[in-house]
Amino acid sequence: MTPPPRRRLLRRGISASLSATLALATAVAGTAAAVVMSAAPAAVAAGVPAPSPVGIPGRGATVPFVEHEAEYAATNGTLIGPNRLYGSLPSEASGRQAVTLDAVGEYVEFTLTRPANAMTFRYSLPDNSAGTGRDAGIDVRVNGNQLKNVPVTSKYGWYYGGYPFNNNPGDTNPHHFYDETRTMFGSTLATGTKVRLQVSSTAQSPTFTIDLADFEQVAAPIGKPSGALDVVADFGADPTGAADSTAKFQAAVAAGQAQNRTVYIPQGNFEIRDHIVVDKVTLAGAGPWYSVLKGRHPTDRSKAVGVYGKYANQGGSSDVTLKDFAIIGDIRERVDNDQVNAIGGALSNSVIDNIWMQHTKCGVWVDGPMNNLTIKNSRILDQTADGVNFHYGVTNSTVTNTFVRNTGDDGLAMWAENIPNVNNKFTFNTVILPILANNIVTYGGKDITISDNVMSDTITNGGGLHIANRYPGVNSGQGTAVSGTHTAARNTLIRAGNNDFNWQFGVGAVWFSGLNEPINNATINITDTEILDSSYAAIHLIEGATNGLNFKNIKIDGAGTYALQIQAPGRATFENVKATNIAQSNKIHNCVGAGFQITQVGGGNSGWYSNPPACTGVWPAPEWTNGGVPGGPVDPEDPTDPPTDPPTDPPGDEGNLAEGRPVTATGQAQTYGPGNAVDGNANTYWESTNNAFPQSITVDLGSAKNVDRLVLKLPPAAAWQTRTQTLSVSGSTNNSTYTSLKASAGVTFNPSSANTATVDLPGTSTRYVRVTVTGNTGWPAAQLSELEVYAD
Repeated sequence: MTPPPRRRLLRRGISASLSATLALATAVAGTAAAVVMSAAPAAVAAGVPAPSPVGIPGRGATVPFVEHEAEYAATNGTLIGPNRLYGSLPSEASGRQAVTLDAVGEYVEFTLTRPANAMTFRYSLPDNSAGTGRDAGIDVRVNGNQLKNVPVTSKYGWYYGGYPFNNNPGDTNPHHFYDETRTMFGSTLATGTKVRLQVSSTAQSPTFTIDLADFEQVAAPIGKPSGALDVVADFGADPTGAADSTAKFQAAVAAGQAQNRTVYIPQGNFEIRDHIVVDKVTLAGAGPWYSVLKGRHPTDRSKAVGVYGKYANQGGSSDVTLKDFAIIGDIRERVDNDQVNAIGGALSNSVIDNIWMQHTKCGVWVDGPMNNLTIKNSRILDQTADGVNFHYGVTNSTVTNTFVRNTGDDGLAMWAENIPNVNNKFTFNTVILPILANNIVTYGGKDITISDNVMSDTITNGGGLHIANRYPGVNSGQGTAVSGTHTAARNTLIRAGNNDFNWQFGVGAVWFSGLNEPINNATINITDTEILDSSYAAIHLIEGATNGLNFKNIKIDGAGTYALQIQAPGRATFENVKATNIAQSNKIHNCVGAGFQITQVGGGNSGWYSNPPACTGVWPAPEWTNGGVPGGPVDPEDPTDPPTDPPTDPPGDEGNLAEGRPVTATGQAQTYGPGNAVDGNANTYWESTNNAFPQSITVDLGSAKNVDRLVLKLPPAAAWQTRTQTLSVSGSTNNSTYTSLKASAGVTFNPSSANTATVDLPGTSTRYVRVTVTGNTGWPAAQLSELEVYAD
């Protein structure tokens, strides 16, 4: 959501400084090239350590990639940051630092810690003088050898002026600098491979700023389901993207609904220039790296690729499944009236699963009334507005296990405009770098849950977690105000909050607003939460009273200004709230006096309370620590620390023999390939084809070992509830003849023991280890996040 129009001020000094910096970089690029080519400085890793939001045990989305930050990689480029000042290039980088390359031969080189056949990297190019963006390319080199030149562009970045923003470089307030692109290597690169992004020319762009790279092992394409209709073979859609396939897709979807058959999207890049309207149908692809919907109408810019349910006033849509494809649009501006979102309309009793959404206005903006939508296992990148917005009477709906980065507005939002939002949930999501507004927010709503998420690197005009009676149509008269019980549990916030460019003071990492009317009719429980390295205050109240707040088991480690910033009345209880590394010696800012009532419950509160609090006319400059460790070492007295995996290495120096080794399986679901079971990351997992037991996974140890133990894992998150898998273990020295190492038996995985189980074996000489699963009480498929093999 965007700020109210009444407070739109601009920071001209920042804009002028940034423009001057970019002009200087452009001017010197040509002369720097010769110097770098003749004697490039030694490559070093120069980043300032900062906690990462990716891969926090038990929290956030389980992602299929391993993330490498450019500032920690080998480079002969220039480190920029850390800097959180809005309008500066490093302020929008992950961890608020990146590497700029400004001469031929400069590079960032990543060393793979897991096998990978694909890469997504985040970068920034300077805008051109017309504001239309520039196109360039950057080399990908593998172990020093040229692999390919990957196109990069600034066309999806660089906005100016006040909301809703424009593409005029002469205006003030430049922002939204970064974009992402992806590429496949053509083969699997082994652990230890060096992958370099290197400048081969500065003719098209004077600088290339690299933020990070995500490396993953993309599974083989998913085949056509039995009995499915094929948009290419049966309806003539063009997989090359040369022809407009909108009508072909719509005809396929209509037939799928009429015949109750899945509609399959094979490999291809399909040109779609308007909404595909879906109802009572499944639209399934070969995987989001293979089946891509793209496009925009050549003359009517309000029409673009999107999959939409019918709107509620048209009866709405229901029983829709969208899965295993990508929607990558061509939206380069923000026009709020244009319906150019990846997915929209009303979708009741529906599922959005494993969809990649990029370069659209919003990833998913649904308008109710509607009920029971689940969005899961998806990626939402580089939007001009929200990642997801549940708008206007959305009920019993969920976003879970979804990764969101670089949205132009709120990352995940609920907006109960005029019609109540009830019983919605945002769980196990990772939301990073919203360029405007909040990581996760609910504007109004009843009985809302926001749990087990990671929120990181808020840029401006918002905080990490926001609960508010704000924006039109949110009021108790229509039943849309914050009410019932709001639960925000087990969330981790890193570098959240910002210096709002309208207000000119810090917005807290967790903040509350009663702008439309006080929050009086709700219980808001914030529990078991980490607030790390907040840019300004950790907890903040503003714009009208907020009552019914309860904070329990909160760890605050690092705040740029205050632990509590109180600018509105209210009531709150605090139990076992511990704060350290607060910049101001007086930990609370409060000029409303007794209007805000603090009740300390039980013991365990420390480091945040002050009486009297500070009340000054000048806001202090923030002091950023780049500190805090997500999860941290387990403290038995600190329930905010999520569990870490127990040590599994037995005595000896060989460790886990299976990690990074070649692995195969009899089947897999979607992107959950067998490589996830040997990648050393308990949060990624292999899952076999559903309802197809028996299923097996086989790892090649490279040479025969006296294997005496397996350690089997599922993701440690509590959402992976206790289950028993019936399995057996066999081994082979030649991958042909297998002998039994362990007879079939039930193996139980329990989150209380980090979903880890040990299977003892006889110590038989074995090169190929096979686990065969014939049953699972928790899911109709085999599931393993780690298959660890140990020898005596």
